[in-house]
Amino acid sequence: MKKVIYSAILIAIAYTSSFSQSFYPQPTHRSSNSISSGSVNPNTNYNSGYQKSNGTYVQPHIKTQQNQTNLDNYSTQGNVNPYTLDNGTKAKDYSIDAYNYGSGKTIQTGERGGQYYINNNGNKVYVPKR
Repeated sequence: MKKVIYSAILIAIAYTSSFSQSFYPQPTHRSSNSISSGSVNPNTNYNSGYQKSNGTYVQPHIKTQQNQTNLDNYSTQGNVNPYTLDNGTKAKDYSIDAYNYGSGKTIQTGERGGQYYINNNGNKVYVPKR
């Protein structure tokens, strides 16, 4: 009887251990470190879930650390998020598609190099660099 109880405890420990490791699975693959081949920034941050001021809850997520380009972000065209395997959809900096963002608006450059326009609500909307 003791063997059955010990076996059940060991199985339960193994199951909960594997479940906690699979909550945010490790990347199934990584691209090479060449920007031209559609690689992603290897430096990531884990963001805990939080509630916005308007009451919307944002789920916990992993994203790349900020740098001076969007070429290596998970959400950029040609890149794949290694955690969700979603393809990127946003235009790359300096690409033809970057000119489709904010059409008809005056594009401004911020003090740290980001480009944006002011929307109808008076808020900055950042766009891929042109």
